[in-house]
Amino acid sequence: MYITNPLIAFPEIFLLGVIVTVLLADLYLPISRRKIVYWLTLIGVGITAFIVWGAHTFLPETGTSRHYIHDRLGDIVKLGILFVSFFIFIYAEHYLLNRNFLRGEFYILSLSSILGMFILVSANSLLTIYLGLEVLSLPLYALVAMQRDSHFNTEAAMKYFVLGSLASAILLFGISIIYGATGYIILSEVANVIPNLIFADQQLLLAVGVVFLVAGIAFKLGAVPFHMWIPDVYSGAPTIVTTLIASASKLAGIVMAIRLLSQMLGDLAIDWQPLCMVLAILSLVIGNVVAIVQSDIKRLLGYSAIGHIGFIFLGLYVGTPEAYSAILFYGLVYAITITAAFGLLILLDNTGVEMQTVEDLKGLAARNPWYAFLMLLVMFSLAGIPPLAGFYAKFLVLQALAENHSMWLVGIALFFSVIGAFYYLRIIKIMYFAEPDNPDPIVNPKPLHYVITVNTLAILLIGIIPAPLISWCQTAFAFMQ
Repeated sequence: MYITNPLIAFPEIFLLGVIVTVLLADLYLPISRRKIVYWLTLIGVGITAFIVWGAHTFLPETGTSRHYIHDRLGDIVKLGILFVSFFIFIYAEHYLLNRNFLRGEFYILSLSSILGMFILVSANSLLTIYLGLEVLSLPLYALVAMQRDSHFNTEAAMKYFVLGSLASAILLFGISIIYGATGYIILSEVANVIPNLIFADQQLLLAVGVVFLVAGIAFKLGAVPFHMWIPDVYSGAPTIVTTLIASASKLAGIVMAIRLLSQMLGDLAIDWQPLCMVLAILSLVIGNVVAIVQSDIKRLLGYSAIGHIGFIFLGLYVGTPEAYSAILFYGLVYAITITAAFGLLILLDNTGVEMQTVEDLKGLAARNPWYAFLMLLVMFSLAGIPPLAGFYAKFLVLQALAENHSMWLVGIALFFSVIGAFYYLRIIKIMYFAEPDNPDPIVNPKPLHYVITVNTLAILLIGIIPAPLISWCQTAFAFMQ
């Protein structure tokens, strides 16, 4: 693999330098000064975001170096990943201190996973996509297993590793079949050769490759029936690790799906669109219905995530530029929202014990009215209630479906969104109308209080003024018009 213009990968090169710097600082600094590792991580994330934001000034609007690409879609998603990661690292410091966790290792592995997300987002070949996926996943396997204080953590780590490896194997098998049928691995070259395949055995081989590719994507995103790892990993992993898996990695997975299905397999839409439709319906049904009976708060959010992935696959099914911009907006909004949700769970617990059940939120309005209000905003946004950002995210996907004359799918999505609203409203009822088991007020340091406030109010701000972010997402797919 070669890159004719190394500047195309400059954000990734800089982020790799940040990882090395944090690793050396954690290795050589005395324990009393390990706080510097935290600040180096935050500064590194901030500078990387500045580099990505200014990339258009020293890079072409679209620059391709065979296996790697710089475009508006990649820049938007990288900024989204860095935005939520910044909040995650701030919550992490509080979380790790409360639990006497291995702090330096968390930052190093998390930054390494973010580097994998960057590679995946800018991948322009099947080889680079698989490389980015593995660089993303391997640190997450280690992070899930880091806190070995119960058998749930070990079980979650084993399930995530085994099923994640299975998903990678399925995706790799699909990639190898497509390469065997076309003889190319660059996405644009595969797309160009597909219409010229005239032999029946090549077309059959390609169709089989598409099935395995879609299955691998569904496994990585957690769509039904490949969802079995999500509830267990969400529940068993440390909450701060769950936050990273649920937010930033989902954004990278959405871009992977768009690049593979749209940019490479656009001429085979008739083969993969029905698969996306089935995956979407199953995810909406299973995710929202099973979430109703969950008492574990993280398992509930896990099944909720499966329901939201259903909306992503609805957008993939439509397959228009408007639908792709809608699911990009959906992914960004969901990542910010779920980061705030898990951030609140982390800040609501100062005892060093994981907050596990919905009942742990009883009487939150009496213990800390502001945190209860922030959680209310998060739940309303996840339910798709205006004027929160989650409403516009769902509305744009449903609008794309309506323009595609798929009104029956609009009806299914609306019906199960209403069902999903039930378990979000149940959380709000418990917070405001149940008596707390522990009447002691919940207090956090002022900086954390301000950070979670900014994170959550961003959802309200995007909901009130959605046009700038929607327009920005639309520019990422202007080339498809």
